[in-house]
Amino acid sequence: MDLQSLTYFAAVVDRGSVTRAAESLYISQPSLSQSIRTLERRLGVTLFDRRGGRLELTADGRAFDTAARRILADVERAKERVEAVRALRAGRVDLVTYPAFAIDPLVDLLRRFRQRHPGVVVRVLDAAGPDEVDATMRRGDAEVAVQDAPRGAQRTLHLCDQELVLVVPTALATRLPNPVPRAALADIPLVIDLTDTVYAELVATGGVRGGGPVLDCTHANATRELVLAGAGATIVPRPVARAAFAQLVHRPLSPPAARAVGLTLRAGKPSPAAAAFASVARAWSGR
Repeated sequence: MDLQSLTYFAAVVDRGSVTRAAESLYISQPSLSQSIRTLERRLGVTLFDRRGGRLELTADGRAFDTAARRILADVERAKERVEAVRALRAGRVDLVTYPAFAIDPLVDLLRRFRQRHPGVVVRVLDAAGPDEVDATMRRGDAEVAVQDAPRGAQRTLHLCDQELVLVVPTALATRLPNPVPRAALADIPLVIDLTDTVYAELVATGGVRGGGPVLDCTHANATRELVLAGAGATIVPRPVARAAFAQLVHRPLSPPAARAVGLTLRAGKPSPAAAAFASVARAWSGR
């Protein structure tokens, strides 16, 4: 099996037909069709269901697609190492995270990395949550992840512990104690993302358990606008409260709430750019 066969296969998957894939690769359709048939013969499986007007991956094809893209991603990173990435005057690091960390600590990490390595491109991928982060790393689409990280987790650098605070419209804050007992959350209208397990567990321990006055919102910008408009309170890390809700009241919780944040590298030897990002993150964590 050669890299050209993998490239041809990926092009057919992405384009949905041999004709369009051949056009994008600047080769003839018969040559591409023959290459795919040869690949199937070598693997001993059928990769595409050829019924209908559009090619669809078989179960074997889907499994091979994941492996093929991982190989192609690894080869691409190997090329980067050869092409002057050693000096970090060029190259790219692919990072994946989810909305909980989009402001803190990601913004400061990226700012410091760009100051140190201005020639390296950072591609930030957005995931819905931890499961999607893991899937993105397994596919080889990212080398670095910023995510929830319990202390002691393998291949994870502990970056910081975020203190979680209640952000409250001024009119609502006047009747709340300081700090706010977690049990009081059951009586506070909340705008919060319950798909985030950290927030969901915190709300549940406060007695809400899905039956309280909760507006379950997965969109960070919509949550901010709703809270600013007085629709309810929300729970965010203190740096996010300062940056996005400066005009509102910030109250700590009792007992205090926090989430551990870590940086995870994909298994295997990291690219120079990913290793450099981890080095900057390590220095940042000890600031």
